[in-house]
Amino acid sequence: MSLTLVNFRIIGFDDAPDQIHIGDDGLVAENAAPDARIIDCNGAFLSPGWCDLHVHVWHGGTDISVRASQAGRPTGVTAMADAGSAGEASFHGLREYVIDRQSETVRAFLNIGSIGLVACNRVPELIDWRSIDIDKTLAVVEANRDVISGIKVRASGVIVGSWGITPAKIAKRVAEMTKLPLMVHVGEPPPLIDEVFELLTPGDIVTHCFNGKAAGSIRDTDALFKMAQDMASRGILMDIGHGSASFNFETARASMADGLKPFSISTDLHLHSLEDPVRDLATTMSKLYGVGLSFEDCIEAVCAGPRGVLGLSGRGGLAAGTRADFTVFDFAEASLPVLDSQGNSMTLERLFEPRMTVIGNDVQPAARRAS
Repeated sequence: MSLTLVNFRIIGFDDAPDQIHIGDDGLVAENAAPDARIIDCNGAFLSPGWCDLHVHVWHGGTDISVRASQAGRPTGVTAMADAGSAGEASFHGLREYVIDRQSETVRAFLNIGSIGLVACNRVPELIDWRSIDIDKTLAVVEANRDVISGIKVRASGVIVGSWGITPAKIAKRVAEMTKLPLMVHVGEPPPLIDEVFELLTPGDIVTHCFNGKAAGSIRDTDALFKMAQDMASRGILMDIGHGSASFNFETARASMADGLKPFSISTDLHLHSLEDPVRDLATTMSKLYGVGLSFEDCIEAVCAGPRGVLGLSGRGGLAAGTRADFTVFDFAEASLPVLDSQGNSMTLERLFEPRMTVIGNDVQPAARRAS
């Protein structure tokens, strides 16, 4: 079925047409088909489809993962990356039962630990050298390059214990060998956050960039914050990765006031963050707006930025022949109390409110997850 979208406000695209035409093939078209179904957006904003760069959606394959639908289109998200739920030993299941079955675009960062997050934190995936099989990890990457967007390592003490920085070094070497970015989870030591930062090169991703963990935060010392600023200026990507333990209002507020913006806003959505404190990407975006990120930068951080990491269309997504991939949303006045990951509260006065998603010629309603 052909579609024509009308009555919207464009944000996040290079072009600003009054109407958007989508052909029977789901591609953006230059002209309307005679029998096109008219989709009235009721004056809402229309952006590239929202992209969540850090979710856990290997439902049934790990004890913390949600279903992809819980992270996806019902809440306004059309693309997502599973951030290390699967290692090489279980990636085939993530691909067959999640990635290949969703209407949303799902990509993955492959965990350097072979078992991934099958029993998250109860059985850490990086206990010692037996936890990593480099040959099999390389083979899984080569067999799945169309959906693997990078390598993931959790470089914090609860995972690596006395092994310290070594797993992150191995993960970085595998990322270099496969010519993929490394996504690194930072948190409580060991290793120290500056030890991790010294490994990273442009294109790598620091997730949980605004965590408030003592001795694991970029705000711990002036030198660490300067190091983070320098990394961001060199093209190392700062990702929110809110989660149940990894986002702090004051860390975010102070860092952005000092000029450090996040490259991407992501949820780290899983079973322990689904209700509170995260809820969904729209609420996470609203929190970042609430602590000082501009409306336009919030959109960039869920559209062109993370979509580019996954190889998807961004600001040029209205060009004829491009697969349609849009989120339609309002930006509404509100009074909503919310929490960060340390239990600090604030009241949001503006909310991103998803209304619908468009993927190809399929239109579905969307809304924030109710509190």
